[in-house]
Amino acid sequence: MQQIFTVTGMTCGHCEKAVTQAIRSLDPQAQVQIDRSQNRVEIESTQPREKLAGAIAEEGYQVQA
Repeated sequence: MQQIFTVTGMTCGHCEKAVTQAIRSLDPQAQVQIDRSQNRVEIESTQPREKLAGAIAEEGYQVQA
């Protein structure tokens, strides 16, 4: 299932990697696409939206609905 999040606070490639790793810690098969300039994170995953958002927030980024 595809989910799209608005995530603020990502400023560099390291931030993108941290978000990707957080998502893949929940779902190793997740497909993640990040457009940092648009604060957009697209995730193809079987995990519930709230779990994915929680994993991103635990890395220190703001997740908007």
